[in-house]
Amino acid sequence: MSEIDQLPPNVQERIARLQQLQNMLQTLVAQKQRLEIELSETDRALKTLEGVTSGTKVYQSVGAILVEKPKEDVVKELGERKEFLEMRTKAMGKQEDKTRERLTALQQTLQKELNLQPGPIEP
Repeated sequence: MSEIDQLPPNVQERIARLQQLQNMLQTLVAQKQRLEIELSETDRALKTLEGVTSGTKVYQSVGAILVEKPKEDVVKELGERKEFLEMRTKAMGKQEDKTRERLTALQQTLQKELNLQPGPIEP
């Protein structure tokens, strides 16, 4: 029998919940990093377009092809995408913070409960 099996059911549930929260936090952090990378790339593209004159040909990637589009249209689309990514990153950050708080509170609760558990009786 493992040590976890010897713990009270409520403690076992909290440990399982702690593992779920840890997994959720890892997922949130990875998603937020992907959003931040895309935001950085979008910002870099917008800055590059600032130095491009209106008459210059601009191409935008659409799936597996490049399509020629007016600079103004591309700037507008990138600006909208940037705004969306900023909002999504901010929301993801709040969700990450709340998950960290819940994780910390649960860790503290578990530590108290495990410290209060009577140890094995030694002869």
